[in-house]
Amino acid sequence: MPVTSSSSSPRLYVESSLAPDAAIAATPTQMHYLLHVLRLKPGNEVRLFNGRDGEWLAHMSAGKKNVSFTPARQTRPQNDAEDIFYLFAPLKHARLDYMAQKATEMGAAKLMPVITQNTQVSRVNEERLLANAIEAAEQCNLLCVPSVDAPQKLDACLANWDADRALIFCDESAAEKSPFETLQSLKNKPCAVLVGPEGGFTKQERDNLLSASFIIPVSLGPRVLRADTAAVAALAMLWQARAA
Repeated sequence: MPVTSSSSSPRLYVESSLAPDAAIAATPTQMHYLLHVLRLKPGNEVRLFNGRDGEWLAHMSAGKKNVSFTPARQTRPQNDAEDIFYLFAPLKHARLDYMAQKATEMGAAKLMPVITQNTQVSRVNEERLLANAIEAAEQCNLLCVPSVDAPQKLDACLANWDADRALIFCDESAAEKSPFETLQSLKNKPCAVLVGPEGGFTKQERDNLLSASFIIPVSLGPRVLRADTAAVAALAMLWQARAA
């Protein structure tokens, strides 16, 4: 029976531990995707990762009502996740999906929804956020998937913040217009990025942020960006600074 090459094999996230000859059951969604979308056959190869054990090449077995995987060999060892948290005011579904995917691609280790006074969406589907993060990790050959926190109010988040983790506040009114050197100083240090809601932060919220010792205000440039665009701009800028 023909076997696909490892470089072109489908890539899937699994919860189970990965080890030689382990038996791992596919989810119903994965089963439908493999059998009815990709039309794979028993014996075809898939690549599996779980965020802990690296990436493994596995063989697929299929019955009438189930699909399972048997890991054969590790193709990539596990790497450490970037120690970057992403804090954001929740958006409407389509834009929140996009934001979760792009934040994952940019290396966020944790997605943290925060409720501000101008937040227009107060309920967050955490399972949907995680599903979008997993999809992005699968497609972009990432070995880590960010965790997803439950929504919390911004004030509570700041009150419980670990002061050893710098919180980069994307502030369109920040005096510093070229923050690259500032972000470079955070290389190899735990940090987080905060992007506010479409209506921006209130004066009280902004004052509270700027009074905190762990806050680093930076400007993303002269243009006013949508919140999902700001996520990409801020994380890309941080990623480039840490890699330089």
